[in-house]
Amino acid sequence: MTAPPGTIGLGAIGQLAMNAHDLPRAVAFYRDALGLRLLFEAPPKMAFFDCAGVRLMLSLPESAEYDHPGSVLYFRVDDIVSAHAALAARGVPFADTPHLVAKLPDHELWMTFFRDTEGNTLALMSERR
Repeated sequence: MTAPPGTIGLGAIGQLAMNAHDLPRAVAFYRDALGLRLLFEAPPKMAFFDCAGVRLMLSLPESAEYDHPGSVLYFRVDDIVSAHAALAARGVPFADTPHLVAKLPDHELWMTFFRDTEGNTLALMSERR
């Protein structure tokens, strides 16, 4: 579909950013505990990971204006119970256990929440048929 003249058509999200105050610690968490593929680092301020085609940037806050926790990142998993157990075994600190959030006509939405080493909230989500 072509955008009307004078407008732009936004594409898929290409990158998300999360603040990190201790970049080496954050890199170790996302790479080793969560198992994300490290794409590259731009020391001393940035590191980039692949999240199934969306790039995740961990970076030091540029100024006090940007020094706050990021948005919640929800990672899709097929088996939330197994994923929760595997990540917990790697030391990922969960706030809860996998639980039903919504019962929809064609599936159930399950989630569980945790924090990274920088205080950002993340979650696992699973859509069960």
